[in-house]
Amino acid sequence: MDQGAITQAAEGFVRARRDNLPLPEYPGERPCTLADAYAVQDASLALWDKPIGGWKVGRVMPPQNAALGANRLAGPIFAEGIVAHEDVPALMSVFTQGFAAVEAEFVLRLKLPENGGPLPTNDDDTLEWISDIRIGVEIASSPYSRINVEGPLVTISDHGNNFGLIVGPQVPREQWNSLCDIEVTVAVDGHKAGFATTAGMLDGPLGAVRFLLENMADRAIIPQTGWWISTGAITGVHQVSAGQSARASFASIGSVDCIISAVT
Repeated sequence: MDQGAITQAAEGFVRARRDNLPLPEYPGERPCTLADAYAVQDASLALWDKPIGGWKVGRVMPPQNAALGANRLAGPIFAEGIVAHEDVPALMSVFTQGFAAVEAEFVLRLKLPENGGPLPTNDDDTLEWISDIRIGVEIASSPYSRINVEGPLVTISDHGNNFGLIVGPQVPREQWNSLCDIEVTVAVDGHKAGFATTAGMLDGPLGAVRFLLENMADRAIIPQTGWWISTGAITGVHQVSAGQSARASFASIGSVDCIISAVT
């Protein structure tokens, strides 16, 4: 993609998100490489005057992972879209004429080491970059309804398909080394929609952190202490509509509840 095509796609996604406009077609030329997809994402971020509060990490499934040489993808989470879990369900907005889904995820808070140093390469090193671990729910939503079926490059190009994050209760420190043992269930309108652990998620939530740090280094993005990292859908991507409710339950740790509403 040349710079004109990158700008056209970025402007199309930003306009649609800002003005709540459905996108019946991809706004211009689709990216064909990871570099092009992240160039569109970076151009979109340059158009917004909004602080970033974190990043989402998602999985690239076979066979695309082999073709692209990447098994994960990343996208920004704006600070205004990050909601602390309360005693009542969080009201989370989605693009009703686009794509909308909920994902149960572990949410890790980034802490830069005081003395800097190399990026972590194993779980023990990665934990030195983390100050807090929570349970949470990512809201995946885009004005482009086909974002989830047209592959990871399209997903990357539109903000990684993120539109919010609920940060829930803390995971006790003694369980940080056993996140893959925690059973997670998602229910939509009270009906079980998914059940899993992170044991089958590549190298787990800490591996997602390592991927993101490397991704940011490649893109010359300086990581910030305090950023939340949503580390990947544990039970799958569960599509929802305005008016529905969802609950993500994380064994004995607790649950996160939300009600889906339409962007206004």
